[in-house]
Amino acid sequence: MIRQPSRHCAVELQALPARIGQMRRIVSAQLRYWRLDALIDAATLGVTELLANVHQHAVPSKQCTVELSVLLDQLTVSVRDFDPRLPQPAAAGPLDIGGRGLILIAELSESWGARPEDSGKVVWFTLPALGPARQEPGHALAGLPSASPEAEHTEASGGVRTAARGAHVG
Repeated sequence: MIRQPSRHCAVELQALPARIGQMRRIVSAQLRYWRLDALIDAATLGVTELLANVHQHAVPSKQCTVELSVLLDQLTVSVRDFDPRLPQPAAAGPLDIGGRGLILIAELSESWGARPEDSGKVVWFTLPALGPARQEPGHALAGLPSASPEAEHTEASGGVRTAARGAHVG
C-alpha cells in the first residue's frame, strides 16, 4: 500500500547565502503552521547544512528543491539538486572549520541518506514528528544553539518559488 504524505511543502530556489536564510524562515513558518514547533531548530539547522553543501559543491547549477513532508509521525526534509555526485561525510579534524555538515545531519536526525536520481540526487533526513503532548523540548538538539534567521538580501535572479499541498507557506 502506498501512502501519500499527510502534509507536503516544496520550495525551488538557488542555493545562495541570502536564499538559505529565506529558506530557514519558510521552514520555520511551515513547521509552526503544522504545529511542529519542537522540530524547528533541528529542521532549520539540517536544511541550512544541506543547502550550504549545494552552494559549495553542486555543479552545474545551484538550483535545487527543498521538500518537507510529514507521514505517520515522521518529518522528512529533502534537498534535490542537479549534481549526480553523492555526498560523503568528511573526516573533519578538530581545527577544520568546515566538513561537518553531514556528520551534524547524522547526529540531529533519526535517519539520513542520499540517493541518485535521473537528473541529480536527493539528500534527506528524518525527524520524529511527535504530537504536542509528547514533544520533548530540545530533544534533537540538546546543547546546540538555536537556529537564527539570517539577514535577507533580495536579488533579481534566482528567486524562491514555493508549492504547497494542503499547507500554508508564508
